[in-house]
Amino acid sequence: MTNLYPLKRALISVSDKTGLIDLGKALAARGVEILSTGGSAKSLRDAGVPVKDVADVTGFPEMMDGRVKTLHPKVHGGLLALRDNAEHIAAMDEHGIGGIDLLVVNLYPFEATVAKGAEYDECIENIDIGGPAMIRAAAKNHGFVTTVVDVEDYAALLAELDANNGQTSLAFRRKMAQIAYARTGAYDAAVSTWMASAIGENTPRRRVFAGTLAQGLRYGENPHQSAAFYTDGTARAGVATAEQLQGKELSYNNINDTDAAFELVSEFTHGPACAIIKHANPCGVATGENIVDAYRRAFDCDRTSAFGGIIALNRPLDGATAEEISQIFTEVVIAPAADEAARAVFAAKKNLRLLVTGAMADPKTAALTIRQVSGGLLVQDKDAGHIARSDLKVVTKRAPSDRELDDLLFAWKVAKHVKSNAIVYVKDGATVGVGAGQMSRVDSCRIAARKAQDMAEALGLAAPLTQGSVVASDAFFPFADGLMTAAEAGATAIIQPGGSMRDDEVIAAADAAGLAMVLTGMRHFRH
Repeated sequence: MTNLYPLKRALISVSDKTGLIDLGKALAARGVEILSTGGSAKSLRDAGVPVKDVADVTGFPEMMDGRVKTLHPKVHGGLLALRDNAEHIAAMDEHGIGGIDLLVVNLYPFEATVAKGAEYDECIENIDIGGPAMIRAAAKNHGFVTTVVDVEDYAALLAELDANNGQTSLAFRRKMAQIAYARTGAYDAAVSTWMASAIGENTPRRRVFAGTLAQGLRYGENPHQSAAFYTDGTARAGVATAEQLQGKELSYNNINDTDAAFELVSEFTHGPACAIIKHANPCGVATGENIVDAYRRAFDCDRTSAFGGIIALNRPLDGATAEEISQIFTEVVIAPAADEAARAVFAAKKNLRLLVTGAMADPKTAALTIRQVSGGLLVQDKDAGHIARSDLKVVTKRAPSDRELDDLLFAWKVAKHVKSNAIVYVKDGATVGVGAGQMSRVDSCRIAARKAQDMAEALGLAAPLTQGSVVASDAFFPFADGLMTAAEAGATAIIQPGGSMRDDEVIAAADAAGLAMVLTGMRHFRH
């Protein structure tokens, strides 16, 4: 296996014609003979680039609507032959096989075809066969052959040829081979995932996940952990598709928390809403008459935790809201848009990251969540569960009022995004206390109430806002003690899934305290 190897003959067959003409002219200027197929050959020829049709090399025309054109020994032999193996060279001479030193291929746009909602047969026709076969062959023989599958690597290829007098180095060919195999792997993953869905196979025997590098990260959750951010190609609005308008590069924790914030605020569609997240848990969520009002009300839930947090809005960021946000240190603000006044305000905050998404995420859209465990992956549907008023079952003597019902449903949406055990107090469309991630549900009740008490003292209020609030629990109350803790904090109504062996005991305690309680029949564990 030699280090530098000259590039004399190339085969170019691309679906994405971006940069094709410039690449063809640059290779021709370096004396490279170019073979090509179909539309690629026509584009090169029309631009004045000398090109030879693969059909003229193989002696077979393209056939079957282009399904068969490169699957031929004179193509694959030229890609796979070991140039330092005498038997391989003899076979090439005997059968008139010319070596191919460079393969430039990008594949049929299968992912884009699926993304646009094409019918089954159209998706099938956009599964590339010859392309992956050539890519795998060329990449296997990277001791001699250079494989380029991404348009963004054209410039690197030409720079490599310039640096090495028309040759490529082994290190470069190895790097391109790795990229090539990752591309065919991702392509096959997209095909198999789509087909499983198309035929209704929810748990296929083998499942493959693939991503495209969006950015390398300085480190992971902690400085001693390496990390990177990959996108999966879906068009769902969020941190992966957002445009960063300003600020430092996002960190691992920024991305994780920003995703949590945006997914939560996307639950609210009937008015301006704001969610403030710290360590993937909400520390304040509210609706308001306008977006600045929603921010202020969310901030007043837990001002201490909001410091250094992530803020997500479901309406465009305006100048007034930006002015309010800029009063404290904030890591990231994400919104569907930001007007010029808001951008001007944040321009003075060089480290604050401002992201715009162009749209909100649909909380009901089907998706998968993936978590790695030792030796495997846990895969499940995204929690897209929703509860309407008509789904609620009143189990106490007193039914909740209309105001309480509005707040109960608000609290339920928030609880879905709080780490279990989750307790959320809400009053007038704003969280007033959040208890998250405790081993005991009663401890979550106490922590949320204590935070509300601390916030009342900081704001100079006579009583915490949990007085007259409602409370949501992401799972059932196993005992009445958690419910009574919420009642002592001033809650008047409760929403919870139900299903405990002691439901009757909990309901009786609610009746004795004059509370209203509704059951959802659905839980929202979030670990």
